[in-house]
Amino acid sequence: MTDILSVRDLTVRFFTYYGVVHAVNGVSFSVLPEETLGIVGESGSGKSVTALSIMGLVEKPGYVTGGSIQLGERSLLKLSAKEWLDVRGREITMCFQNPMRALNPLMKIGYQLMRIHQAHQSSSKHDAARRAVALLKQVNIADAEQLMDRYPHQLSGGMSQRVMVVMALICGPRLLILDEPTTGLDVTVQQQLLNLLRELRTSTSASQMIITHDLGVVANICDRVVVMYGGRVMETAPVEVLYGSPKHPYTTALLQAIPQVDAKTDLTPIPGSVPEPLNMPTGCPFHPRCAHAMPRCSEVVPALVPLAERHEVACHLLTKGDDHVNFD
Repeated sequence: MTDILSVRDLTVRFFTYYGVVHAVNGVSFSVLPEETLGIVGESGSGKSVTALSIMGLVEKPGYVTGGSIQLGERSLLKLSAKEWLDVRGREITMCFQNPMRALNPLMKIGYQLMRIHQAHQSSSKHDAARRAVALLKQVNIADAEQLMDRYPHQLSGGMSQRVMVVMALICGPRLLILDEPTTGLDVTVQQQLLNLLRELRTSTSASQMIITHDLGVVANICDRVVVMYGGRVMETAPVEVLYGSPKHPYTTALLQAIPQVDAKTDLTPIPGSVPEPLNMPTGCPFHPRCAHAMPRCSEVVPALVPLAERHEVACHLLTKGDDHVNFD
């Protein structure tokens, strides 16, 4: 099956006054048609910068310094600014982490939605309005016509997030990227949004890439997971494999830190903290916090090793030939 999105050896650097920030370091993954891919990891692991690189939105002093990003047959890193205007919004779209900051507070919701459709589809005002109202109803907004005449500050957090989803889908993109879509929402609204994304994947056939630190969200909606740390991919696997048999110590540590309702023991926190991008450790970025670290871990960056179909792990313990290591 041909990948919708293919990211290979992506490297992103920020050249600041204080030094070079190593934000993304040789990241590789892919997204299949009609697949929901989760990108997980602690804050500072490079998830959002990876997404911004895919969208062509990394701003100076940041630069994509290596690798490739393919959307189908199109090389995104080779697009001109004019070509990006056709791709961004029509073929690939992104819902940002804070919808209240992404929506223009001075423009009505209807105008913002219609403007996008008219710009990319050359549609009339009437057709753009009809498309916007239809999508608002599809995301379970009952008073869609009335909402078109409201301003962003008049909407709740959950309503704003649904408007952002409509804004991203209004031109029928092939790939929808969502950066922390459930942040700031209460549990009930979170579940409603996840149910909505599941329904939209079926009705629109668009692939989805969800960036989150919430492993509960991943288990709820994703087909496959990419675990990132220190700007690198630690492990990638189908969601049931990752939760049932994680192979990287970092993946295991993340799962052990999830609160359990019926847990009889205390949570097991990961010692230490995420490394500073200005001062990344040599070798595996997780080795200063890893209970299984060996001398080689601090010297050599481990390569991603394929264990099974769509399951890869970057760990020196596995390259020694032990693909059945239990990190519990």
